Amino acid sequence: MLKGLIVALSLGGLTMVGALAATAADMKPIYTQKTKDVTVTLQSESGQWKEGKNEFVLEFTSAQDKQPVDVGKVSLNTSMAMPGMAPMVTGASLTSEGPGRYRGAINFADRGARQVTVTWDGPAGKGSTKFSVPVR
Repeated sequence: MLKGLIVALSLGGLTMVGALAATAADMKPIYTQKTKDVTVTLQSESGQWKEGKNEFVLEFTSAQDKQPVDVGKVSLNTSMAMPGMAPMVTGASLTSEGPGRYRGAINFADRGARQVTVTWDGPAGKGSTKFSVPVR
C-alpha cells in the first residue's frame, strides 16, 4: 500500500512539473527592455495585455549571458494619462518564482496605452525602467 502511494505521489509531482514547464514555454513576450546590465522581459500566454484580469511573468536576465539575475524586491505599476484628470494608476501583485522570475497579476478597467514602471532592489543592485504597453 505504501509503495502504491509513493508511485501515485511521484506521478502527480511529475505531472505538475510538466504542466509548469509547459506554461513557461508557452509564454510570449509582450515587451523586452534592456537596461545597463539587466534585460527585463514582460510576457504572457497571449503576448499582450487585455481589458480585465491579466496574468503575466516578469523575467530579469543578464544582458551579457542571458542567465537569471536575482534582483530582489520588485514592483510593477502602470499609469494611463487621462485628459483633464489625474492619471489612472494600477499596481500588479507579484510573487517570486526563483531568482529573476516573478509571476504577476494585474486588472485593467479599460483599453488604452499604459506607461509601465518596473523597479527592483536586491543583490544585483537597484534599478528601474519604463516602457509603454497597449491594453487591447
